Amino acid sequence: VILPTIWRYLQTLDAAPYFLGLALSAFSLSGLVSGPLFGHWSDRTGATKKIILFANLFEIVGNLMYFMGFSKWLLLSSRLVAGLGTGAGSSIFGFLTRSTAPEDRATVFAAVMACRQAGLLIGPAFNIFLRLCDFHLGPFVVNKYTAPGLFMCLLWVLLQLAVIFMYWDLPPLERGKAKESSTSQSMEEENEQGLVEEDNDEEKPLMVSQELVGSYGSVVSSNPPKCPTPAASNATLNHVSPPSSPVPSESHESSSPFKNFSISREFLREEVVVLLAAQFITLFNQTALETMVTPLTQKYFSYGELENSVMYCLCGVEVIAGFLFVRWLSRRVAERVVLAIGLTICNISGVWCLIFLAKPLGGFPWQLTEFIIGVFLQVLGLPFVAVAQVSLFSKVTAERTQGFSQGVRRSVGGLATILGPLWAGGLTENMYIMMGVMMALLALLTV
Repeated sequence: VILPTIWRYLQTLDAAPYFLGLALSAFSLSGLVSGPLFGHWSDRTGATKKIILFANLFEIVGNLMYFMGFSKWLLLSSRLVAGLGTGAGSSIFGFLTRSTAPEDRATVFAAVMACRQAGLLIGPAFNIFLRLCDFHLGPFVVNKYTAPGLFMCLLWVLLQLAVIFMYWDLPPLERGKAKESSTSQSMEEENEQGLVEEDNDEEKPLMVSQELVGSYGSVVSSNPPKCPTPAASNATLNHVSPPSSPVPSESHESSSPFKNFSISREFLREEVVVLLAAQFITLFNQTALETMVTPLTQKYFSYGELENSVMYCLCGVEVIAGFLFVRWLSRRVAERVVLAIGLTICNISGVWCLIFLAKPLGGFPWQLTEFIIGVFLQVLGLPFVAVAQVSLFSKVTAERTQGFSQGVRRSVGGLATILGPLWAGGLTENMYIMMGVMMALLALLTV
């Protein structure tokens, strides 16, 4: 919501141009710190609802500070406070991973991320109405610059009420009962029919993850009741209880998800590093372009708040359609194919922007056409890369520590969203350097 107006808002507070990059990066900086912490909290307690309610308080206070906006430093502080609330995202993705089967994960993540990206891109369109605000609320002025802060504060309060009254965590006891029931049913079928292999085939989607089947298939097939929860390492298998008491084993594992956990063993693997690099580079490029697009439209097209809001609204429609298409596509092709398609589109977008946006050619109609095509390609590639890398990341990391792992992934993305605006904000007059480095990063990731 703040993107179309924050540049002019800072100008009214006598802020230097580099302050735009600082204000946008501050939000990601605090999220980079809070993400792993909230994820660790989620893995240890499973209390996703409490984490969301706690994180939302930072969003409410931060947006209220943005609304007050007495100085550029208060505005910068407001973005730092609000950014802390984004750490709840790691807990949410961890919960989704633990609650979905591996083969369904890409479809579920596509739907969830479509909602998130739709909010990020449609949010600025609300300025079509917020720009009309011009009144006083006690000692505070409500205008087109401060109204987005008040509007978001009210939305976060509504979300807080919705979470309190309409959302409940799935109790661990119910999961244990469900797994105990499926385990006992499997044992009964083995005793009655003697078809161990067939029962194992039926139970595998419920009892183990894709990683476990690929790495420890022989262990699983020889004694399926020993696996009450999905796992991704030998350490987990070593702590599995005997078949006669599957529920205590689950409670033991859930009480200490980080037992024998190694950060280097978990994250310093080729496939994990590549996916984290994809997260960093795509978000770095996206936020860099988002930062420079408002000054660019002001410089070449004399766009104001209304025109920028309409542009973001159209981008939102495109990105929703993109996520819906990826949701459909992910059911028919592997995530690696989806990722390859996304990187191809991003490379085409990078080349286009380097040629035509660094120094627009022709008159006004040609410049506008070049700008529209560049933005369209950039937004088009986002859903493919975003969904594929999140889904693949959840499959190559341990399931029992997904909250922390997703927090690390989001922190890498947060680092990108810090450096992206700073990079673009400092090079608005040197577009070839700015976009050349972005293109080089994309080419490196693709190779």
